[in-house]
Amino acid sequence: MDRMQIKSLPRPTNIPRRSIWSHLPLTQSYIAPEHTISTPISCCGIGLHSGKYINLKLLPAPAGTGVIFRRTDMSNISIRACYDNVVDTTLSTVIANPKNPSIKIATIEHLMAALSGNQIDNIIVECDGPELPVLDGSSAQFNALLEQVGRQTLLAIIPSIKILKTVRVESKDAFAELVPSTYEGLTLTLSIDFPVAAIGKQIFKMHLTPENFKNELAHCRTFTLKSEIDTLHKMGLAKGGSLDNAIVVEGDIILNPNGLRCKNEFVKHKMLDAIGDLALSNVRIHGEFIGHKSGHKLNNLLLRKLMSDKEAWCYLPTSTTRAASPEIFPNFFYKKQEKQEA
Repeated sequence: MDRMQIKSLPRPTNIPRRSIWSHLPLTQSYIAPEHTISTPISCCGIGLHSGKYINLKLLPAPAGTGVIFRRTDMSNISIRACYDNVVDTTLSTVIANPKNPSIKIATIEHLMAALSGNQIDNIIVECDGPELPVLDGSSAQFNALLEQVGRQTLLAIIPSIKILKTVRVESKDAFAELVPSTYEGLTLTLSIDFPVAAIGKQIFKMHLTPENFKNELAHCRTFTLKSEIDTLHKMGLAKGGSLDNAIVVEGDIILNPNGLRCKNEFVKHKMLDAIGDLALSNVRIHGEFIGHKSGHKLNNLLLRKLMSDKEAWCYLPTSTTRAASPEIFPNFFYKKQEKQEA
């Protein structure tokens, strides 16, 4: 991991700490600036499914860029992180270049979740392999990278949508839906039900903020059943999997020597995945996500159904009267003033 010193504004100390459920009422207009990271940073690791050693680099990007992946081992071919570029959801979210579908990047959900959780809207992600490194199987190390470099505010307003009516997709007894909310931002409620004693039934609800993402979700790892590992290997998957980057369960036993990081780590990781998948909407969603036994496939189908139904959502109007004020774009004005004083 690269190490560098970051200069940032002091945080206010008089703001009360809010719970993982508390959030603010949504007003008629919504102003939130776009962000990118302050400086480049890199890491490396093993791909969970390919087993290949992969180098990853994160680069700042200007407003309006979105999240762009580049395969540096394939002539820097770019792939936009967008729901309609998803080509596979078998155990991970895979995106491909629409003009050249053979150019793919897999296992993007953990990084996408960290970007969404930290409200990073614009970034270039370079990697030299077919998937991102799995690291420890969670978003914790991606989150640490983003915190190490910090973020910079851009002079642009992030596109935001409000959910107007319930949109739902189902598969047998599993479902995922987005429903209207009178509150600002995205609230998520997720439940799971596994016929394995070590997992069983779990439910978790959280309002998505950078603080909640870091404290509640970022450290929660992907998991699998020991009985499924041989099947995954025969499918050409999980070649890089180990007890260092995944929870492995057999009956009522957690096979990882150090056990779980929290008692509801399973459902929290599923919520982490959902946040990463919903980030492929490329907009800030104001509403509530409710899922039961949902995974990458249902999450992507939900976004496709939402975006195809123009009556299910609307863009939030933005007021431009305060768009050029330090309260809205603090980092921009801070850096501008610092430059003038120098």
